Amino acid sequence: MLLRGAISAPLPPSLHLGQARFRTLPRKVSVASSSPYGGEYPLSVSDAALESRGFLLRRGAEGLDLEELNAVFVAVGFPRRDPEKIRLALEHTQAVLWVEHRRTRRPVAFARATGDGVFNAIIWDVVVDPSFQGIGLGKAVIERLLKELLERGISNIALYSEPRVLGFYRPLGFVADPDGIRGMVYSKRKNKK
Repeated sequence: MLLRGAISAPLPPSLHLGQARFRTLPRKVSVASSSPYGGEYPLSVSDAALESRGFLLRRGAEGLDLEELNAVFVAVGFPRRDPEKIRLALEHTQAVLWVEHRRTRRPVAFARATGDGVFNAIIWDVVVDPSFQGIGLGKAVIERLLKELLERGISNIALYSEPRVLGFYRPLGFVADPDGIRGMVYSKRKNKK
């Protein structure tokens, strides 16, 4: 089932959870190993405040409708994915957080992390349905995902993101790689000399 288009009227003030600022940064960012948060990570909005605004925070993939998640992926510009491959990816994911809109029971925000479970983690697939962007749901999901990873003792946390939204991550503790490491990605295309 596809999600409907963008909300035509502004969201009521009671739904606004915070404001994100956008800047251009390099594509790969990570939480600095010397993060001031140590094993603790502050939350800007409580689970109770999310719930009072009509949103339920979910941990794990249980109850997540993959077709509806796929609709959110498509709505933010990701290609449509095979639901079976999404299911397999989630089986190999160490941390999944998503926000369910209580009234519609649909996912409206999502993020997941994979890694070795000890030293390293990578955050993937951070999405917020366009109808619910700008009210703090992405921030709420990332904060909780970071908190979970840091509590496990994982301090090398990276993510990949579209350049247009990278500035969203800086206030959450992400920086261009502090060690100056530049990531590379395998490409099937032949290198041109």
